[in-house]
Amino acid sequence: MTQPSYRILRPTTLASSVIFASPHSGRDYSRDFLRTTVLNAHSIRSSEDAFVDDLFAAAPKLGAPLLLADVPRAYVDLNRAAEEWDPALIDGHRATIQNPRIASGLGVIPRVVANGRAIYRGKLTAFEVQRRLDAHWHPYHRAVQSLLDEAHAACGEAILIDCHSMPHEAVDGVARAGLRRPDVVLGDRFGASAGADVMERIESALTRAGLTVSRNAPFAGAYTAQHYGRPSRRQHVVQIEIDRSLYMNELEIRPNAHFETFRHLLTDVIADMIRMGARPKRHAAE
Repeated sequence: MTQPSYRILRPTTLASSVIFASPHSGRDYSRDFLRTTVLNAHSIRSSEDAFVDDLFAAAPKLGAPLLLADVPRAYVDLNRAAEEWDPALIDGHRATIQNPRIASGLGVIPRVVANGRAIYRGKLTAFEVQRRLDAHWHPYHRAVQSLLDEAHAACGEAILIDCHSMPHEAVDGVARAGLRRPDVVLGDRFGASAGADVMERIESALTRAGLTVSRNAPFAGAYTAQHYGRPSRRQHVVQIEIDRSLYMNELEIRPNAHFETFRHLLTDVIADMIRMGARPKRHAAE
C-alpha cells in the first residue's frame, strides 16, 4: 500500500488557532489490501467516517487548516496509540497493553469493522504491522504535531477539532434513558483535553445551529484527545462525533437527500469555531 497517508489543506492566510482533522474518513483502498480481506469493497467501509472530509471541506476557505487521512481506518487506525497491538491478530505478539478497544478488535491495526465482522482470513506478521505504522501512522501524527506547533507560534494557542461520525444506533442508550437523542457528541475526556471555555464555545456554536449536543457519552475522546490535549499549555483537543443519519444513508454508504443542507449548516458552525480562535489583529504603532 503506497498511497499517501494524509493531505493538509491550508488556508491562504492562517486566521485562527483552530485546526480541523479527520483521521477516519480515508477511503483509498488498495487492491493489495482488498485481496487480503474476507470482506467486499462495500463492507470494508462500514467503520469508515464516510464523507466527514466533505462536511468540513470549507475550513481552509474560512481560515483554518484541514488535515485529512487518506489511508483507511480498516488498514490502520490513526486514532489509536501505536502500541495498541492486538494479539488475536498479530502472529507471535503477546499482549503488553490491555483495554476494551483491543479486546473488541479495534487496536491500531483493526481486526474487525462495524458489527464485529472480521477483516482478515488469518493473522498478520509483526513486520507488516510495523510497516504500516512507519508508512502511515507516524507521518500522520508528525503532521498533527506540526500543525499544533504552527498554531502556537502564530496565535499562542492551539485548538484541534478531531472530526468523526457515529452510527445512529450508537446513542440508542441515551434515547432509552428518556433523554433527547444527541445529534452530536463532544468529547473532552471529562475536561482533561480541553478548557471549559473552549468546550462551551464549541457546544454553543452547534446548539445555535439547532443541533442537540451531549458531552462525553458514549464517546469521551480517544488517542488524539488523550495524547495532544493539554489545556494547561493552551493546547486543546475536542472530539466531535456526528450522527451519520443526518447526512448519509448508512447502509448504502452514500449521501442522503439532506447532505447539502447539513453541510451548509455545518459550514456556519465551522466559521463560528474558527472565530473562537481568531488571531489578534496587530495595530500599527501610533
